[in-house]
Amino acid sequence: MENKKEKIEEFLNRGVAEILPSRKRLEKLLLSNKKIKAYQGFDPSMPNLHLGNLVGILKLRQLQELGHQIIFLIGDFTGMIGDPTDKSAARQKLSRKEVLKNTKNWKSQVSRFLSFSGKNPVKIEFNSKWQDNISFKELIEISSYFTVQQMIQRDFFQKRIKDKKPIYLHEFLYPVAQAIDCVKMDVDLEIGGSDQTFNMLAGRTLMKSMKNKEKFVLTTKLLVDKKGKKVGKTSGNALFLNNLPDDMFGKIMNLPDETIIPGFELLTFAPMEKIKVFAKKLKQKTINPIKIKKELAFEIVSMNYNKATARKSLKEFEHVFKKKELPSKIPIVKVGRKSMSILDIMVKTKLASSKSDAKRLILQKSVKIDGKVQNNWKEEITIKKDMIVQKGKKSFVKLS
Repeated sequence: MENKKEKIEEFLNRGVAEILPSRKRLEKLLLSNKKIKAYQGFDPSMPNLHLGNLVGILKLRQLQELGHQIIFLIGDFTGMIGDPTDKSAARQKLSRKEVLKNTKNWKSQVSRFLSFSGKNPVKIEFNSKWQDNISFKELIEISSYFTVQQMIQRDFFQKRIKDKKPIYLHEFLYPVAQAIDCVKMDVDLEIGGSDQTFNMLAGRTLMKSMKNKEKFVLTTKLLVDKKGKKVGKTSGNALFLNNLPDDMFGKIMNLPDETIIPGFELLTFAPMEKIKVFAKKLKQKTINPIKIKKELAFEIVSMNYNKATARKSLKEFEHVFKKKELPSKIPIVKVGRKSMSILDIMVKTKLASSKSDAKRLILQKSVKIDGKVQNNWKEEITIKKDMIVQKGKKSFVKLS
């Protein structure tokens, strides 16, 4: 078993983009006998946690195993504001009811990775607990620690100004609200993706100003494709932590090849030495990327479920995709109608999240009915018993 120093080294290096104010100072703190309080906030804009969330969850797990106090923060208050990070336009605000509905199943999803019982349980907090009670006077006082120049320097705000698009005042207040979380929870460390650096540094500023306390920031690398676009949350192909094992396995196999090595580093606990060997073989083109990607899918499904389930998913993947056969088990959806528009069929079967999503998939030639590619998104389909609707290469539904 790894000793404490080795585990700390793994925590500080694996999947880490940057540590502020310095890696050396955080390492010294972790090597001391002090138990720190660390957290990551999760945005409840979607009803299920996704692949990108897993990166931070695994970092929290490393700290929990080292005996530190972990807070899994659900941003039910900040979720109603909407994080403007990397957004070309203001996000649609959510109601409290929508936010709470989205987080209903989160604990069951994350409990596969973090322990909520025992000697050192992870604590779940909702930031509305304190944010709801902040007075306007208090908000004005807190806001005085920040400047408009600080906020407006963000590149996506600059782009909006250039494009003559509005920047709303509540968007300026989002990093302030996130900073308030740090102060109210009195944390030592915040973890988040590298795209959250600005928001997390706002918390560092406020901790110093209001508590004269150091707050460390650890940013994780992002899983992105060649174009720098985040993978795993794409509309129509999102990979959620509650995906069924076979679907999860298939979607991982559908990830771009350039995400294989980062995927191992960020989304598994496979030994780094093994990952380096994989990287070398891929660079030298001495191994088929599909073979390594199967191992990645196996690792992730094993963590989410178990190895026996992962083995079944591997077998099913090879049965369907390698041999070009239909899955041995296809979900059945009862339609109860003689005909239905193809858009309604896609939504009814949950192969699309909305009619606009269904239209996009059809225009991309990603939809088949009984093996035939569908081109007309306006088409009315005559329902036949045991008709097979297919999205992409991996998602099948049988109509009854």
